[in-house]
Amino acid sequence: MRAVIGVSASATEASGPSVPEYLTWEELARLPEHVAEDVELWERRVIWNRRPPFEHQEIAVLMRNAMKSEAQRAMRNTTGEDEEQCWQVGTATNVFFSADKSSFLTPDFLVRRCLPRGTNTTAADVVLAGEVLSGSDTHDRRLWKMGRYAEGGIPWYWEVELDLAGSWDITAVRAYELAVIPAVGLAVKPLRPAMYVPVGEWRPTDVAIDFPEPFDMHISWDDLAF
Repeated sequence: MRAVIGVSASATEASGPSVPEYLTWEELARLPEHVAEDVELWERRVIWNRRPPFEHQEIAVLMRNAMKSEAQRAMRNTTGEDEEQCWQVGTATNVFFSADKSSFLTPDFLVRRCLPRGTNTTAADVVLAGEVLSGSDTHDRRLWKMGRYAEGGIPWYWEVELDLAGSWDITAVRAYELAVIPAVGLAVKPLRPAMYVPVGEWRPTDVAIDFPEPFDMHISWDDLAF
């Protein structure tokens, strides 16, 4: 199986039911729901997402709930020129990177600018994408998805690392900020003109998760306990 976007095939190779290697959004929509819900697309190529365990999903929901509470608090406190600030926080939402929907990823949790009900979420709408790392998230796959979020211009990326060998508790939460490298004046074009740089890391020994973007957040470890 040939590689995608310069990444080894192991980062995206199929591991699900027998379906074509490439699909349009319309063709994907015609698949049985229990098959289609495990698929992402990148330039029409099928990317299988192994169904995560209960603990993975629970952590994603807890992170969504904590961020949603902080977003609502921030919106209540906005005044003056900040009144237009409005955020919605969700889980497992398709984020489209192309108008024909041939490229989309489904982060475990996200923050987007407020949109009318029923509106598709594009990368331009998303201000933070987050992933809960589980057994199927190999090093290559993790870096590949980070690269796609960065290319889509999403300003913030978060990762939640779990203790997969034991308790499934959170062992670390990391925040990354988008950095864009201008090509003007460079003798060689950057291989990755947009990339994430780490700007925060928290472990359960820290008092709480405090971060100022895209709104002030104070998330206690109790908020993420299950």
